[in-house]
Amino acid sequence: MKILIVEDEPELMKSIVVYLKSENFLCEEATDYHTAREKIESYTYDCILLDVSLPDGHGLMLLDEMKMNKRTEGVIVISARHSITDRIAGLNQGADDYLTKPFHLSELNARIMAVIRRRQFQGLQVLSFNELTIDMGAKTVFVEQANVDLTRKEYDLLLYLAYNKNRVISKNAIAEHLSGEDVECFNNYDFIYSHMKNLKKKLQQAGCKDYIRSIYGMGYKFDIGS
Repeated sequence: MKILIVEDEPELMKSIVVYLKSENFLCEEATDYHTAREKIESYTYDCILLDVSLPDGHGLMLLDEMKMNKRTEGVIVISARHSITDRIAGLNQGADDYLTKPFHLSELNARIMAVIRRRQFQGLQVLSFNELTIDMGAKTVFVEQANVDLTRKEYDLLLYLAYNKNRVISKNAIAEHLSGEDVECFNNYDFIYSHMKNLKKKLQQAGCKDYIRSIYGMGYKFDIGS
């Protein structure tokens, strides 16, 4: 899961990044309005943590732009302000949730997962596709009763495919989802082939049907039928 953190306090940014990375999130950072706007225009995210007070603009202006451009990312507004007016303004402008500083990082993690589940998986905690089960709370994968030991990248890849079930996803979209802005450093998609090969192998060894189809010249499809 890919998160954009828009926050200008260095220590808070560092603590959020360290914690969320330990929870297997891919984190990208923006410390000002201009950088955040560029990233939002260039990439897609599963959730955006948006500080209200930025050195060169107001966070809620970014939220307005996202809604005007019909962006679908979940947004959690974070702010040091305690005013109920700011909280209501953020929610009325389309934010999914609001956190007032200081907050516990474990609570932030729980709220991020809740937003992602509501936005992408209709609030479900567990996804089931015949013999395949993905528990998003525990971040575990089972084929029947057998646990499948996946790396973080493999888990993220499977979840991304599951979210886009029965749709063809381009290699570029998968690369961006797995690597974020670092995707520009890669000359080819060899790392995707490697992750995909390992994921398919582990699932099939556990007794799972091969739901992941390679669509020549286009990308991949998590094909579970109608």
